[in-house]
Amino acid sequence: MARESLEALLERLQTTKSIEELQVWAHELRDHLGVSHVLYHTVKLNGENVGAFTYDIEWVRIYIENDYKSIDPVVLGAVRRFHPIDWKTLDWSPPAARKLLRDAMTFGIGNQGWSIPLWGPAGEFAMFTVNHRASDDEWQAIIRERAKDFLLIAHLVHQQAKRIINREVAEPTRELSPREREALTMLSAGMNRAEVADRLHISENTLRAYIDSARHKLGAMNVTHAVALALSHGIIGPNEALPKY
Repeated sequence: MARESLEALLERLQTTKSIEELQVWAHELRDHLGVSHVLYHTVKLNGENVGAFTYDIEWVRIYIENDYKSIDPVVLGAVRRFHPIDWKTLDWSPPAARKLLRDAMTFGIGNQGWSIPLWGPAGEFAMFTVNHRASDDEWQAIIRERAKDFLLIAHLVHQQAKRIINREVAEPTRELSPREREALTMLSAGMNRAEVADRLHISENTLRAYIDSARHKLGAMNVTHAVALALSHGIIGPNEALPKY
């Protein structure tokens, strides 16, 4: 069942048409893998830096503002290698690197990581990372069991990101996905985010990704605006039955 579920998720990856949809997909992947976070980030791809990740957006802002990429052992290690990198093998002894790790953990970043460098012609470079909180033994067991899956996912995500950036996919749809409609329907009924996430059997982090995607498609300024627009356009109905799970 897990294998069939992963195959279905990878098939859905091929239908993503924008970085925003890829971002939602990253949250679904994180939940499927049962890890703390996943990250795909281009360093140089047709002059664009894009990412699809499950990290807290505040942590991403702090990382960029502090120019942590210039001292991040993961990034510095990845640009010199072609094989996957286990974070434990990197040098975290410099004070700046230790501070980076402490700051990351305050935002829920796990103590274990496996990063896959993705190289292409003309200096094209990107990276896919699986991050988790686990003991060394637990993490090594995960890598032994899922390494091939992680490698496959990394290359398929990279291929799809290139297709999106190069505009080789159809224009993104403005129609809400079933999950996006369900989330807005529940919010319109007065349920809070924790209740909606519990009802949909997803994390609040993943729910946030669905809501952000719906806001982007609707051109809404915030969640309340998104619900109002969905109601006014008949995308969800005021008397629509709540989904049952």
